[in-house]
Amino acid sequence: MSDSERNDSSSRQDVADSRTSGENARRILKRDPHPHLFRPTSFRSVTSRNRIMLSPMCQYSGQDGLTNDWHLVHLGARAVGGAGIVSTEAVHVEPRGRITHYCLGLWNDEQRDRLARIAGFVEAQGAVPAIQLGHAGRKASVGRPWEGTQPIPVAEGGWEVVSASDKPYAAGWPVPTPLSGDDIAAELDTLQASVRRAREAGFKLLELHAAHGYLLHQFLSPLSNERTDDYGGSFDNRIRFLLESLEAVRREWPAELPLFLRLSVSDWVDGGWDLEQSIRLVGILRERGEVDLVDCSSGGNDPRQQIPIHPGYQVPFAQRIREATGMPTAAVGLIHGADLAESVVANGQADLVVLGRALLADPVWPLRSAAALRAENVTWPVQYERSNIF
Repeated sequence: MSDSERNDSSSRQDVADSRTSGENARRILKRDPHPHLFRPTSFRSVTSRNRIMLSPMCQYSGQDGLTNDWHLVHLGARAVGGAGIVSTEAVHVEPRGRITHYCLGLWNDEQRDRLARIAGFVEAQGAVPAIQLGHAGRKASVGRPWEGTQPIPVAEGGWEVVSASDKPYAAGWPVPTPLSGDDIAAELDTLQASVRRAREAGFKLLELHAAHGYLLHQFLSPLSNERTDDYGGSFDNRIRFLLESLEAVRREWPAELPLFLRLSVSDWVDGGWDLEQSIRLVGILRERGEVDLVDCSSGGNDPRQQIPIHPGYQVPFAQRIREATGMPTAAVGLIHGADLAESVVANGQADLVVLGRALLADPVWPLRSAAALRAENVTWPVQYERSNIF
């Protein structure tokens, strides 16, 4: 072959390589028409249309534990706006478990029936109706945030608070009454009754609240649990109340319906509950098979906490627990942008993103994000098709 022929052959190969490289680049730059954030996902018999969950957020707008039109519109709007899972705020299992006078409850049938209307509407919009159950423990009986979140004395309409130990949340807060063994058994019965009502109301997903310094978290953390009986001291003892609570939930919650657990993965205080203990706990939960996903939050149990807040600051917790235990996880905490949410799911850092402030500010955040990510596998309400957000 002459030099000229060799040069011509080399030139043709360069052109072919360049064309292939350009085609690969175009493939890389082209948006996936089915972004991970908008791919359906299933837990037991329940399928969510996407990986977006409305975070349980107290509205402090009820009366006697009852929902009203505010809650219907608040939750219904997020279902219409495209969230895959729409969760109630924390719904408390007994009156003394409320954070404020204006928090919701599920200790009677009237509360159940009010919630049923909401669950039905949310499901009719294509979202999974979820409910979070909890008990505030020593952080109960306070004013609403816009009133200062200060403890309300019994003499001024407040109520006695309970906890794992007689250690108050902070200086100036009431000294809680430690729950006895009989009290704990009664709390489990109360929880179980609330779970039954949640099922009867038509919810399809239940989350147990064991985070943010509320009662179950108070038992988990050595900062708030100073007991010397079977519910305190060692790791195995401190997780006992939570494990018994999960057993109580599953006695009433159908096997075909999913159960999530919200966990504060770290107290952000030396000597407190931390990531390693969380991994150990979730490993146990994975083996037991009661919990289908851990909603990974943090903090709330001790005012000395030092939290390095920034967008996605809790995502590493969800990723680490998922990798260490194989348990599906949800990431929560300042996830505002569609690209950040997509990257969390696409990179396997979490199975769901749980949005709070983003969905408070914009009920149709999922619609806008689907448009931004150019999702083609999404069906929205026909009533909104003429909107200019698409």
